[in-house]
Amino acid sequence: MPEKITPEDLLNNIVGTFAESSSKQKSVPLFGEETSKSVTSQLNRLFGRQKPVHHLLGGGKSADVLLWRNKKISASVLTGATAVWVLFEWLNYHFLTLVGFALVLLMLAQFLWSNFSGIISRSPSEVPRLVVPDQLFVNIAISIGHEINRALEFIQDVALGGNLKQFLMVVASLWVAAVIGSWCNFLTVLYIGFVAAHTLPVLYERYEDQVDNFAYQVLGQLQHNYRKLDTGVLSRIPKGKVNWKKHD
Repeated sequence: MPEKITPEDLLNNIVGTFAESSSKQKSVPLFGEETSKSVTSQLNRLFGRQKPVHHLLGGGKSADVLLWRNKKISASVLTGATAVWVLFEWLNYHFLTLVGFALVLLMLAQFLWSNFSGIISRSPSEVPRLVVPDQLFVNIAISIGHEINRALEFIQDVALGGNLKQFLMVVASLWVAAVIGSWCNFLTVLYIGFVAAHTLPVLYERYEDQVDNFAYQVLGQLQHNYRKLDTGVLSRIPKGKVNWKKHD
């Protein structure tokens, strides 16, 4: 037989139903706030980007290496660059010395292979030959020439554009690069850039939100200081060409 429902049980059920509905309604703004925060964090990306870091780096095998998708390959590339830098900088090896040793080892390996392969096996095996494709050097030269022309075009556009603020910023950047170059040689600068390319993207991908927030705070402070400099100094510099009057 079904149990009898007393007035107290009915009142308790109504109160419980009302409490559950009110708690659900209160929880809606909380989820809405979290959603708005996530949307805001997605919009406040560094330099206004909307694509993932992997896509910005090209999305191919080079991006996989820079973002450590394959840890063995990335570690091998970074270890090889470190070994080259140590050989040239710490051990004071020269390029011609390394090339000579490498060619001696290559010739020794081919000599032993060609002479002792017939002793070990009945039929001597063919010795592999090292051949570097010509198109590789052509592609490297084209890429380097293209980047050099882009840099020269940008510098000349700034010099001839008549924008004094941009001109001063580029001159200051070149001056900073010259100072850094006086501290260390070109190979060390390349190695620092190589290490930065293999560490900064993966760290940024892992701590993306924290880096973006910090970068926006720094950029805001720099913009505030630039406005003060623009108001106090740069805005007082006359712009345009000076028209010289001819006197008879």
